[in-house]
Amino acid sequence: MTRNELIKRVKETAYLEGDFILRSGKRSKYYLDKYLFETCPDILKELGKEFAKHVGDDVTLIAGAELGGVALAAAAAMETGKNWVIIRNSKKGYGTGKLVEGKLNKGDVVLLVEDIATTGGQVLEAAKVITEAGAKVKKIVAVIDRKQGAGENITSAGYKFESLLTKDDLGIKD
Repeated sequence: MTRNELIKRVKETAYLEGDFILRSGKRSKYYLDKYLFETCPDILKELGKEFAKHVGDDVTLIAGAELGGVALAAAAAMETGKNWVIIRNSKKGYGTGKLVEGKLNKGDVVLLVEDIATTGGQVLEAAKVITEAGAKVKKIVAVIDRKQGAGENITSAGYKFESLLTKDDLGIKD
């Protein structure tokens, strides 16, 4: 799939118009429903290939925050052969009660994948969990940057940020 085909598939699959409240609390006339594109095997496979381009030899692990980052991290892991972990939003009150599912070791170098970046709040929470465990977040890469502050917030927190696509790539005007 070419980049233009990926852009077209993501937009035709996940772009919705209406009146939406985003996780950030911001109101928007459009919504990018990550679950609509993450549940399409052709798109997910291509996203795995795109994330794999951000995995250098130093990256030891891929991470995704629950719930939207899970399929993305799995796709990137399958493409690269690297292990991956899930970063929970909160500890579950049963079983092991962990914030990290999978094996995150002190000293790991992590590529943290994200679905839609608006302000970067959720992915920054996940990055904090990773760094508090003694690992290093090499880079945070989102599928789509809505260009509403995520890049600035993530870089000002000390992390490198990139996105595979932006709202501009998708032809979305505010």
